[in-house]
Amino acid sequence: MADAVKSADRVLRTFELLTDHPSGLTLTEICNELELPKSSAHSLLTTMESRGFLTQDPLSRRYRIGIRLWQAAQGYLIVGDIDQSARPFMEALRDEFNETVQLAVLDGADNVYIGKVDPDQQLRLESRVGVRLPAHATGIGKALLSGLTEAELRQRFRKIRFLPYTPTSITSLEQLISIVRLVRENGYATDDSEYTPGVYCVAAPIYGPDGSIQAAISLSLPEIRKSASMLQGITPAVLRQARAISARLGHHSG
Repeated sequence: MADAVKSADRVLRTFELLTDHPSGLTLTEICNELELPKSSAHSLLTTMESRGFLTQDPLSRRYRIGIRLWQAAQGYLIVGDIDQSARPFMEALRDEFNETVQLAVLDGADNVYIGKVDPDQQLRLESRVGVRLPAHATGIGKALLSGLTEAELRQRFRKIRFLPYTPTSITSLEQLISIVRLVRENGYATDDSEYTPGVYCVAAPIYGPDGSIQAAISLSLPEIRKSASMLQGITPAVLRQARAISARLGHHSG
C-alpha cells in the first residue's frame, strides 16, 4: 500500500474507532486497537488535533472526535444533542418575534453555527448551519467568549488580525477584552452591524451541567425592522430561552 493511501487509511480507521468510543481513547489505546506504532500514531493524532478533527482532554489525555469533522458531516445530516435540546426554544423565540434565531458553539477564535430557524419574512438573515465566523465580530461569538478569562482571551487571539469588516467592528484585542467584560456582567451580547451591515443581533450564552458555556443562542433582525419597543422585549426573551435551554441541558442556576 502506497504511503499516502496508508496514511489516509489510518485517518479513516481512527475516525471509525473514535466514533465507536465517544468518551475517547488514549494514545496507547488507539495504538493497541489499530495496531499502529506509537511514534506514527502520535504524529497522526497531533496533526488531526491541530486541524480540529480531533480534540484531546488535557486531564485524561483521551482523544475524541473534533468539531471540524462534525462540520464536514453537516453537508449530509444536521445532528447534535445541543441543537435537538434547543430546537423547541429556538422555535418559540422565532415565533415570538418572527425573526431569525441561531445556535452556535465556540471553536478556537470562531463561532460555528450548529442550528438555525428561519422567520416568515422575505427580508431575513442569509446564513446556514456549518458556517464559521470570527467570534469577535458577532453577537453570538461574544456571548460564547464571555466564558473565557482575560488570560484565555489573550492566548486565543494572540495571532488574530482584527479586520474592520464594517465601521462598527472590533479592531483590537484590548477593545474585545473590554466588551467581553461587559457581556459577562450583563449576561448577554449585542452585534450592531459589526460583521454584516444592516443586521442587529442579541445573543446569550447557554450553560452545561458543570456551569461552563456550551453554546449560545441569538436573534437577528434587519436594522429597518428594529424599534425601541421591540428591543425592550428581545433581550429578556433571548435570556429567558437561553436559561430554558441551559436547564434542559442540566444546568442549575443559583
